[in-house]
This record gives sequence, structure tokens and C-alpha cells, in this order.
Amino acid sequence: QLQLVESGGGLVQPGGSLRLSCAASGVALDYYVIGWFRQAPGKEREGISCISPGDGFTYSVDSVKGRFTTSSDNAQNTVYLQMASLKPEDTAVYYCAAAPYGGWGCSLRYDYRSWGQGTQVAVSS
Repeated sequence: QLQLVESGGGLVQPGGSLRLSCAASGVALDYYVIGWFRQAPGKEREGISCISPGDGFTYSVDSVKGRFTTSSDNAQNTVYLQMASLKPEDTAVYYCAAAPYGGWGCSLRYDYRSWGQGTQVAVSS
């Protein structure tokens, strides 16, 4: 059974950077797509990025495009979210989640069934 564990959150000043990790165990990531989601206080959870480790396809929403980069290390069975130029509005709990790989690419609309526990990111001066 696939299990996901996020790490790397913390407090950072505006304009700073953080790298989140999503370590998978139980099944090779090639069989899944991994999505990154976040939930800010008082707001609904939103999907921000996804990757299909099997073919390397990535997608990011406009609000993070150019600032956040999703990548995978298949040998380590780990997906990363590199975040740069962080803004206070990026403050949220960040989650990674897995959906079955459909054969090509990824989408934030997939059925993400396995979720990590979340990691807090706070952007403040």
C-alpha cells in the first residue's frame, strides 16, 4: 500500500525559498501521478502542481508557475516541490497526494486517493 510522507516546511521570509519532499513507500512512483495541494487558513484546498514520474510530465497552475517547480527522483521514490520567490499568500499546509497513472501526463482533476499528512509553510517577515 502506498504511503506518502511530506517534509521540508517551515517559516521563511517573503522572497525566500523552500523545498518540500514527498517520500513514497510501498509502491514505485512510476505507477502513480503525484499532485501537490495546499490549504490556507479559512480557504478551500487547492491543487497547485502535479507530476507523472513515469514520463516526467509536469503541470503547475498560473499562481505558482515560474516560481514553483515539481520534480521527481525515481531512484529515491521521492517527489519534490521547489518553491522560490515565496509570498505571504503562499502560507498554507501543503500536501502531496497520489492518483493512479493513466498512461500519460497528469492532472489535478484525477482521483487522488492517497494523501500525506501535510507540512506547514509560513511566509512572513
